[in-house]
Amino acid sequence: MDLNHLNWEGLALGACTFVIIGLFHPLVIKGEYYFGQKVKWAFAVLGVAASAAALLTSGFLSCLLAVTAFSSFWSIKEVSEQRERVRKGWFPANPRRHQ
Repeated sequence: MDLNHLNWEGLALGACTFVIIGLFHPLVIKGEYYFGQKVKWAFAVLGVAASAAALLTSGFLSCLLAVTAFSSFWSIKEVSEQRERVRKGWFPANPRRHQ
């Protein structure tokens, strides 16, 4: 079997998706810690910008931008859930921010 004839793009996209989702997890945690619920706006702006960029590009880059956009949109929901995790004591609350 000649490995040069295999299409590696799908596996690369899957690996990149895994990394992007993995990067958004700490962004949600740190964003909620430092900025509270206001960080949702940053995720919304990033999602819209990445969606627009995905429409204006093609191929692999367009796919990566789309994954980034929808990971950002999902993070909006996760910020609210992070607030609940903090309320339950699963994550520390920022003592400098008024709850």
